[in-house]
Amino acid sequence: MREKHIEQKFRKAVAAAGGVALKFVSPGFDGIPDRLALFPDGKCGFVEVKAPGKKPSPLQESRIAMLRKMGFKAFILDRTEQIGGIIDEIRGT
Repeated sequence: MREKHIEQKFRKAVAAAGGVALKFVSPGFDGIPDRLALFPDGKCGFVEVKAPGKKPSPLQESRIAMLRKMGFKAFILDRTEQIGGIIDEIRGT
């Protein structure tokens, strides 16, 4: 399975749960996760999508750690089976 396929399934699942999964690009600040999942009531989370078994780069790991330290929810998604759990955690359900 390719990263693109996982990302498509994630976007569809977020939409089905009442949210949007925006492609997130931050010029001049590399390593930020691919998607920003937004849900009603101000719930949000950053999601780095990877192909199965692929690991984030050291810079991506550093950015994810920074986001978590700042109190944001940040995830690494590399299997479609993780999607429901990530959405639940972002939504606080």
